[in-house]
Amino acid sequence: MTETPSLRADSFYELVGGHATFVKLIDVFYDGVAHDEVLRPMYPEADLGPAKERFLLFLEQYWGGPTTYSENRGHPRLRMRHAPFKVNPDARDRWLAHMRVAVTAIDLAPLHEATLWDYMERAAHSMINTFDE
Repeated sequence: MTETPSLRADSFYELVGGHATFVKLIDVFYDGVAHDEVLRPMYPEADLGPAKERFLLFLEQYWGGPTTYSENRGHPRLRMRHAPFKVNPDARDRWLAHMRVAVTAIDLAPLHEATLWDYMERAAHSMINTFDE
């Protein structure tokens, strides 16, 4: 694997396959979201492409890949960006169900899968902003 000046060869991002792995993760995840009657309305754009791109850039940067997300959008401010949407336990569980399918689809080594899944679970729980139905 060739190291680029901005990426460390031992980053999680590189260890799990870099860009191609995260693209597949995002594609599989949004395939589920596209047909989810609770989550899909949280994406006001008719095309999920922009949301996919934002999430891809965020995850790549978080895991040690390119810093394009911050360069284009600034600090992630995840809770603030999700505040306009009703994220209740049902939405969290649906999000996690689609993410579970996506994480399984990228077929990571067990330790890498556990590391990624731990983050996804913690992130999903932290986004809850209401317990209203």
